[in-house]
Amino acid sequence: MLHEFLKYIRENRLASRKDRILLAVSGGIDSMVMADLFVEAGFSPGIAHCNFTLRGNDADLDEELVRHFASDHGLRFHSVRFDTKGYASANKLSIQMAARELRYNWFGELRHEFNYRVTAVAHNKDDNAETILINLVRGTGITGLTGIKPSGNGIIRPLLFATRKDIEAYSKEKGVPFREDSSNAESKYTRNKIRHLVIPVLKEINPSVEESIASTASRLKGTLEIFVNYIESIRKSSSHTRGDEVIFDIRSLKSLPLTDSMVFELFRQYGINATTAGNLGKVINGRTGGQVITHSSRLVRNRGELIVTPLEQGGPGEYLVENAEGFSGLPFIASAGLSDNYQDLDLKGDRSVAFLDFEKLTFPVTVRKWRKGDMFFPFGMKHSRKLSDYFIDRKFSLPQKEKMMLMESEGKLVWIIGERIDDRFRVTPATGVILRLESKEWPGPGIII
Repeated sequence: MLHEFLKYIRENRLASRKDRILLAVSGGIDSMVMADLFVEAGFSPGIAHCNFTLRGNDADLDEELVRHFASDHGLRFHSVRFDTKGYASANKLSIQMAARELRYNWFGELRHEFNYRVTAVAHNKDDNAETILINLVRGTGITGLTGIKPSGNGIIRPLLFATRKDIEAYSKEKGVPFREDSSNAESKYTRNKIRHLVIPVLKEINPSVEESIASTASRLKGTLEIFVNYIESIRKSSSHTRGDEVIFDIRSLKSLPLTDSMVFELFRQYGINATTAGNLGKVINGRTGGQVITHSSRLVRNRGELIVTPLEQGGPGEYLVENAEGFSGLPFIASAGLSDNYQDLDLKGDRSVAFLDFEKLTFPVTVRKWRKGDMFFPFGMKHSRKLSDYFIDRKFSLPQKEKMMLMESEGKLVWIIGERIDDRFRVTPATGVILRLESKEWPGPGIII
C-alpha cells in the first residue's frame, strides 16, 4: 500500500518530502493509517487533532491516542477543543456543518502560523463513492458527479486511491492503533444511511461498486474539462465587461442551444442554480426589464443585452452636504471648487463637469438616488420632464438607473450627477459665485457618476 500511496501523491502532485505538511488526525482508522503512511514514506509532518467535546471521555481518549502517536514518532502535535454545540447554535448550523467550519478554519490558521504548505485529510475511495451518491440523490450537475478532488484550497487527500477494505488490511498488517467512533455505526446521518443501507445493496449488484463509481467519476472529470473549456469560450465570445458589470449579447446567447443546463453552467458563477436557470432562460428570451436576482448578482434584460451587476452590499444611498467643501467628500465626486469669473469657464458640454449658480443652492444639499416621479428642467429647456422619460431616451438600463445619483436643493433637482444639470441652476454672465463639480468616471454608455 505504501507504493500506491507514493504513486498517488506523485501522479497528483500533492506533496514532496521537503514540504511542511499538516495531517488532520482524528484517531479513527483512516487518519491513523494516513499518518502512519506519511511516516513510513519518510515525511516529517505535523499532527493536528480537533476535540469537538461531543463524545465526553471517548473524545478525550481519541486525543490521547493521537498525542501518543505524535510523541512516539517525534512529530509536532497541535490540538484544540471546540464548543461545537455552542458554535452551531450561535451560527444556526447543524452539528456536522459547525464541526466542519471549526476544523477547516483552524487548519488554515495553523498553516499560516507554522508555515505548513497543505493540510492532508484522510478521505478514501469509499468516502468518494458516498459523496457522489449523496450529490446524485440531492440533485447536482456534472461537477457534483466527479466526486472529491485530490487537492484544492490548501487541502490534499492522499488516500483517495484506497478503499476502506484496503485501509483495514493495512492497519491489521502494520498494527496501526485506532479508535472507532460509535456515531459511525448510527444511521441518522445521510452519509451513514448511504454507507450502511445503500452501499450494501449496491454491492449485491456489483461487489466492486466503489471502483465502478470511481472510474465513472474519473471519466466524467475528463468530460467536465472539455465542457468547462467550451463554456468559457462561449462566455468570452458573448460577453464583455463595463465597469463592475458583465454584459452578455442577447443575439449571441440566442444562437446557442440554450437549455437549462447550458444556462446553469454559463451563469452559475453569478449565483444561478438549477431552479433559477429556467427563469433566466425566460428572461433571455423575453422583453426588456425581465430580471433574475440571486444571492450575489442581478441579471437584467435590457434591449439586446443581458446585464449582470453585483448586488450592492449596503452602502449609503443618501448624503447631506453642508457646504461647498463637503462635495469633495462624496465617493463619486472627483473635485469641487468655487469661482467668480464667468469669462474663464470652459463650457464645452463635458457631462462629467457641472457649473452651478452657487447662490441658488440652499444648504444642506441632498445627494440621493433617483425615485419614481422625479422631474427636472433639463439644461437648455424651459419645461419640466420626468426623469424616467429622460432615462428611456438615453437608453439607460435598470442597473444604470439605480446607480444614478441626484443632487437636490429644497426639493429641486440640481444635477443628475455625471449626466445633466437642471436649467434652473445654470450659470449666466450675471452669476456671482460659480460652483464647479467634477464627477468620477464610471464606464457606461454616456454615464459618468
